[in-house]
Amino acid sequence: MLTATHVPGGPNWLGLTTPDTAASAAFYEAAFGWTYEPVGPEERGFGLFRLAGRIVASCGPSAEPGAAGEWQIYFRTVDAEATAKAVEQAGGTVRFPAHDVLMAGRAAGFTDPTGARFAVWQPREVDSLDAINAAGALCWTELYTTDAAASKAFYGAVFPWDTGWEIEVGAHVLAVIRSSVSPSEADREAQHGAIMQLLPENLAAGSRSEWHPYFGTRDCDSVATAAAERGAETLIPPIDVPGVARVAMFRDPFGSVFGVMQANARAADNQ
Repeated sequence: MLTATHVPGGPNWLGLTTPDTAASAAFYEAAFGWTYEPVGPEERGFGLFRLAGRIVASCGPSAEPGAAGEWQIYFRTVDAEATAKAVEQAGGTVRFPAHDVLMAGRAAGFTDPTGARFAVWQPREVDSLDAINAAGALCWTELYTTDAAASKAFYGAVFPWDTGWEIEVGAHVLAVIRSSVSPSEADREAQHGAIMQLLPENLAAGSRSEWHPYFGTRDCDSVATAAAERGAETLIPPIDVPGVARVAMFRDPFGSVFGVMQANARAADNQ
């Protein structure tokens, strides 16, 4: 589970791009109980997803005609332009330059050297998501990568991240992302997610580097049923990760990949 979003490098925003805002809103309302709130002219298709009135994500139309949907994870920065320079110096590329989002903040988007796409959010009037770790809200971020060593080196040069702690989950090795420079000991232990090396069989099957959000749930299996009934592809059926959670992963009807995580009692008690 995430333990902080307010420190530099912490995931502080989440955005969905989709070719059909209305249909995507209906899908996530059924899966998580979200409601969609248009922002600005309704025909532009931009809006916010809320859960019990609290913002859990933003939503907007795909910028490229015919493009599949995508979940975009934003990480906190104090200077979007400086982060862009760090990305380029570390071998990444700028997908869209830093720009103002009204008075809410500044955003910029990038691609890392292995091909994974991510973004940053520099807060002004809007600091971060209203809810994390609750059922239906962002609770974890994970990078599936074709080259874990290159990814750790890149993100370590861009963000104040420590990826030295690794854990084994089945056949996979996850490098847990924690804050390396924070004002308090608690923040230095803040967990932002993990970096996971794709296995040879994943690479042979064509898997590529991607960031994935995980949403909390009280019932992983019911979400899996609801998602499948509404046209999602099940990528990983509900499975138990001993001592951690029951998890599953899906591709929504428009191509956006997301996971769900039902923390077991011991893990939940440690939050």
